[in-house]
Amino acid sequence: MRKTFANIVVLLALLLALLLPALPMRAAAQEAPEQTTAVQAGREQEGTGQKGAVQEGDLDIKQLVLGHLGDSYEWHITSTGNGEWSIPLPVIIHSPTSGWHCFSSARLREGAEYEGLRIAAQGDHAGKIVERQADGSDLRPLDLSLTKTAAALLLNSVVVLCLVLGTARWYRRHKATERAPKGFVALFEMLVSGILDSVIKPCVGPNYRKFAPYLLTAFFFIFVNNLMGLIPFFPGGANVTGNIAVTFILALATFLAVNLFGTKHYWKDILWPDVPVWLKAFPLMPLIELVGIFTKPFALMIRLFANMMAGHAVILSLTCVIFATVGMGAAVNGSMSAVSVLFSIFMYCLELLVAFLQAYVFTMLSAVFIGLAQERPGKHAAEGPADNH
Repeated sequence: MRKTFANIVVLLALLLALLLPALPMRAAAQEAPEQTTAVQAGREQEGTGQKGAVQEGDLDIKQLVLGHLGDSYEWHITSTGNGEWSIPLPVIIHSPTSGWHCFSSARLREGAEYEGLRIAAQGDHAGKIVERQADGSDLRPLDLSLTKTAAALLLNSVVVLCLVLGTARWYRRHKATERAPKGFVALFEMLVSGILDSVIKPCVGPNYRKFAPYLLTAFFFIFVNNLMGLIPFFPGGANVTGNIAVTFILALATFLAVNLFGTKHYWKDILWPDVPVWLKAFPLMPLIELVGIFTKPFALMIRLFANMMAGHAVILSLTCVIFATVGMGAAVNGSMSAVSVLFSIFMYCLELLVAFLQAYVFTMLSAVFIGLAQERPGKHAAEGPADNH
């Protein structure tokens, strides 16, 4: 077991080496405190002369909220009077014209261009790395960079791994006849037993052991990422489960588990359902069932993505109320600040509940879909009384 934890330490060290490729961190020297980023400057310049254009120094609530919810090539830590502090992340790009590029994202700050690459300030690829071509157009190359979301995904995965291996280590050192565990191990055992007994067993059926590892992994992965996203300081704050690419992969895993391990009765109900013959001759019902194969994981993807993204957006918007009302007078700003703080605390408590509920709902629906694909006619009816005993 010591060797396992030694490997985890080495993995953490390698992860930190990836996250800290260029130090010192960002600090603005001899520059105005209200200097905007390249993306903000481009959008302000684009909106000049339009109604509601953001002026320099004003609080751009939309940009602040979308900037937190979106991905980036560096991990923002904090802002001080001297500038912003953030961790530059590795940029890995393959261009069809200039080949591979690998460097620190610090070289692309403030609209800088490096090796013909820059972060687009506006257009279809705003916020993404593009390469300027000979004719003046921008090309979006293959981007394999370690962005903020990807770095947080790796970090949170290591956290899940440490939690599971730490609990397994306790059980390896103690016999089943000894006293019950306490503290964190007891909490982890309670969560595993609760999900297994109340969700996986009744929803999947007799073959629950085959799918329990995936379902438990999905639950703890989503739960840990949700909790880490609520931490307002580094290494938390990353909106991992509010990224639709992450929820798409989770839904795809459930889609594969359902359809690759589905029984012949499951596919018979889809391709040749028990309906009148005229409905089978005109393949309306099989078509509806085939569409249902894709709508179920799609619903899983959108539900998790929308709930987590909306929660982050609401909390950030409530916090911005304090700064948006500064110019309305001390009375208005003081009262709205109190309201903002109270509602923000309420939303944080609600989001803690949502963090668990979304992981629970995703696991439960995945188990239900897998169980429906495993069902055999009459089998549950025959085994139900025996299972109760």
